[in-house]
Amino acid sequence: MLAIKSNLMSLNAARHLGASYDALAKSVERLSSGLRINSARDDAAGLAVRELMRADIAVIEQGARNARDGISMLQTMEGAMATVDDALVRMQSLAEQAATGSYSSAQRWIMHQEFDEMRQEIDRIAGATKFNEISMLDNSSTVSIHFGELTSDKIDVTASDMTSASGGLNITGLAISSTDSAKAALTTLDTAIGSKDTARAKFGYKMNRLEGTVSVLNIQAENLRAAESRVSDVDVATEMAAMTKNQVLAQAGISMLAQANAIPQMALNLL
Repeated sequence: MLAIKSNLMSLNAARHLGASYDALAKSVERLSSGLRINSARDDAAGLAVRELMRADIAVIEQGARNARDGISMLQTMEGAMATVDDALVRMQSLAEQAATGSYSSAQRWIMHQEFDEMRQEIDRIAGATKFNEISMLDNSSTVSIHFGELTSDKIDVTASDMTSASGGLNITGLAISSTDSAKAALTTLDTAIGSKDTARAKFGYKMNRLEGTVSVLNIQAENLRAAESRVSDVDVATEMAAMTKNQVLAQAGISMLAQANAIPQMALNLL
C-alpha cells in the first residue's frame, strides 16, 4: 500500500541499519582491544573463566618469582660459605705448619695470631651475611619458600650455623701455639670442614630443587596463558571477515534507507 503517514519500509531499513552499525561497532571494539570479551555481556561464562585463569596465572608467576628470590638468597649464603671454606683451609694450613718442630715458640705464636684472626673472620661472615635481613649462617632456623595456592606448595630450607661456637663449627678455643695443640687442631678442623661441606651441599641441592620448580611454574603459566588466550583473545581473521560483512550491510542499509525515504514522494504524483 502506498502511504504517506507511515513509511514502513523506512522503519524497516532503519532497524536493519542500526543492527549493522551495532555489529560494526562491536567488531571495531574487538579489533582495537585485541579481546573477544570486553565486557560481561560479550560472554558472561567466558569472562568468568578468563578471570579465574588470570588469577591462577598471577599466583603461578608470583610463585616463580618467590622461587627465584629463594635461589638468590641461597646463592648469597653459599657464596659466603665459599669464603668460610677459604678461611678454614688457611687455618688448617697454619695448624699443619705449627705442628712441625722446626719453628720456635715465638714463630708459632705469630701463626696462632693469624689462626685466631681467621676464626674471628668466620664468625663475622656468619653474622654479617644476610638477605633481606634474613641470616642463615649463624642459626638453625627454617625458611619456607612458598610458590602455590596450597600450604604444601613450598620448599623448606634449614639454616646452618657456621660460627666457631660449639653449636656451629666447634672450633672455639683452638690454639696452635704448641706442636701438640696444633696437631689436635688439625683433627678438629677436619671435622669442621666436613660440617661446612655438608651445609654447603645442602644449600646446593635446595637451589637445584628451586630451579626445577621455576621451570615447572613457567611451563604452567605459559600453558594457562595459551588457554586464556583461546577464551579471551579475538581471532583477527574471523573478526575482519565479520567487519567487512557489516561494513557492506551498513552501506547497503544507508542506500536502502535513502530509497525508502524517497518512496512516499511518489504519492505526490497522484495528488
